[in-house]
Amino acid sequence: MPHVLDLASRSFWQLTGRRVDLDGSEQWLDAPVSSSARVGTEWIGAEAARHGGVLGADDPDAGLLPSMSVLDGPGFAADRLNPLIRDFYEHTSTWRMDVWSGWTPVFWPAGEMVSRLWGRRVEQLALPMRPLDVAHGMDSRVTPVRNHDGVQIASAWTRTLRESGRTVFSGAYSARTLPGAESPSVHVAFPLESGNLQVFLRPSVTADGGLLLESPRGSFGENGAYVVVRGAGAHAARVPLHETFRVYVDPHGVLRTDHELRVWGAAALRLHYRLDRAS
Repeated sequence: MPHVLDLASRSFWQLTGRRVDLDGSEQWLDAPVSSSARVGTEWIGAEAARHGGVLGADDPDAGLLPSMSVLDGPGFAADRLNPLIRDFYEHTSTWRMDVWSGWTPVFWPAGEMVSRLWGRRVEQLALPMRPLDVAHGMDSRVTPVRNHDGVQIASAWTRTLRESGRTVFSGAYSARTLPGAESPSVHVAFPLESGNLQVFLRPSVTADGGLLLESPRGSFGENGAYVVVRGAGAHAARVPLHETFRVYVDPHGVLRTDHELRVWGAAALRLHYRLDRAS
């Protein structure tokens, strides 16, 4: 039986969103969904099956993208990236991460409510609310999702808290080109029951070889965040969540990421990641 909060949220997005054709003009929003309220990892096999493929054994060398060159185009050239950054995205399974989090006080109550009522219950988008929540770091598992021809169409990245084993995020990562865009974006889809949250991030290379990923303000069909609900037809809405990832190598040769989440234009959450190759 669906949870009343989930039913209410889906009804809200159906009322405020627009009708979309995921097999036609809005196919760029076609992404995996969960068949149950608790997301888990079952969606990964279902997504492979949907594309005529099957899941093989875990790949200890798997990356979020098969190659950063899949993002090449006007404004982005993978060969300008620092080699450590390329290695992380192309061989993510071989890296470990430590995380620090900090909420803006005004947004902390809303974040706590979302975490308690949705995130922890569905084991998805369970943003850490306190620094000690992630004091022992995160573990991650990357599972390539391949179609019937064996071509990687996405990578499922599941992140869990190292101390408790609780799932924090579970998403599908790929490169996808938006309508009318000249270059691909990084596409991240977080499955939910009968829908998903999707983020399209515009990539660029900084002067020092760092990677900048941004989901700015814009119109429907441009980079940004979207909620999609499937039911009697599909509905989608652009939501005022904007993210910036700055991936860089510090002066000591350590790979780091600064992640900022904004609601409209106001900073809500900052995360900092230290990334090290697993021993």
